[in-house]
Amino acid sequence: MTLQDIAENDQSQPSNLGQTDSDSDSVSEDLPLDDGKKANSKKPSSNAFRQQRLKAYNPVLTAKTVIPLLIAIAIVFVPLGAAMWYASHQIEDIAIDYSQCEVLASNDHFSEIPPEFTEFHFNSLSKGDVPKFSWKLESDNSQQFEDERKVCVVQFEVMKDMKGPIYLYYRLHKFYANHRRYVKSFSEDQLNGKAASLNTIKNTVGQNCEPLSTDSEGRKIYPCGLIANSLFNDTYTTEFQGVNGTSQDYPLTDQGIAWATDKNRFKKTKYNYTEVVPPPNWFKMFPNGYNETNIPDISTWYQFQNSYVGRPNGCKLFNRNALSLDTLNKGIYQINIGLHFPVLPYNGKKFIYISQRSVIGGKNDFLGISWMVGGGVCFILGLVLLIINFVKPRKTGDVNLLSWNQERIHRDEKNAELADGAASSSGYERN
Repeated sequence: MTLQDIAENDQSQPSNLGQTDSDSDSVSEDLPLDDGKKANSKKPSSNAFRQQRLKAYNPVLTAKTVIPLLIAIAIVFVPLGAAMWYASHQIEDIAIDYSQCEVLASNDHFSEIPPEFTEFHFNSLSKGDVPKFSWKLESDNSQQFEDERKVCVVQFEVMKDMKGPIYLYYRLHKFYANHRRYVKSFSEDQLNGKAASLNTIKNTVGQNCEPLSTDSEGRKIYPCGLIANSLFNDTYTTEFQGVNGTSQDYPLTDQGIAWATDKNRFKKTKYNYTEVVPPPNWFKMFPNGYNETNIPDISTWYQFQNSYVGRPNGCKLFNRNALSLDTLNKGIYQINIGLHFPVLPYNGKKFIYISQRSVIGGKNDFLGISWMVGGGVCFILGLVLLIINFVKPRKTGDVNLLSWNQERIHRDEKNAELADGAASSSGYERN
């Protein structure tokens, strides 16, 4: 290198340094003094939840852990399912489909109900023992409208004493009450007894009475909505009347059949009877509209009616025995049913269902069966895995083949190579 080259390098270095200093000064002058504080102002708290450092347990599923777990689940589920199925199977019940009564029943004498319209279950009965069921169609001339006068008189035989409590349900088939538009069509304010405004019952988001909030003249409907308009209005006598040698009647009541949570939900309305009109399908029940004495008090009778069933074939509790734990004695009983709710136009069915209860509630064979099936599947899976593990066990994996361990091994090997290279270079320089 010549002296001229060295001089040129010396002259160029200060200029570069000066340019760098000026650039850095300009940058520092542009930055605000509190930039650090602003940058840290949105920093999340330094805790395990905010920083996603929560402790977690990630079990390693091996044959030694999975097989005992499956067998343990089977040991628990199968006996519990069997116990629930047995408890449900001990319930004695009677179901009578009376939807064809107005078509098939005689007007002047009792005729046998076809077997396909009846269901029953009694414990400890002989194979040939079958209870007797009969019906008759009568007319109730006290009804104002002719098509509301039909009464189906049903007689049924109780083959053995049924221990109380006894519940009377009505059951509907092919009644699809789980449609979103249907279950949302009511006013919670009306149920709470408030004099809800027209805007409230029509425009409340997510829950309003549309399309049945007002009548053609713009008057508020009470109770409004599709649920109220489709009220099940068949009537049942308040007792099982003993007939054909059965001297004792069995009284029923509608007291104590609603959920405890509904007691404070349904209240007497604050509407004046001049402000509201009945739902369209209640016309025959209130042909002249509401007055001072007949406006319904939904806190006393509407609670169980406003609930809906999630399946097209479901039951609703209607009455229960009037005396606590009263036994329904062996014999023949009669119940009169006023036919008002139409099911034949949509090919539906309606039943009366008389039943007991068990430790798991009403009759529900599916619950116990599902538990047993679930336990059985777990047992079979555990047994299959056990056989596979004995016949062809899986070799224990080498943890060194895991991806994160492979990265560490490669990194260590590279560092070792660099260290060896550095050592050999230093030895060469000494030589």
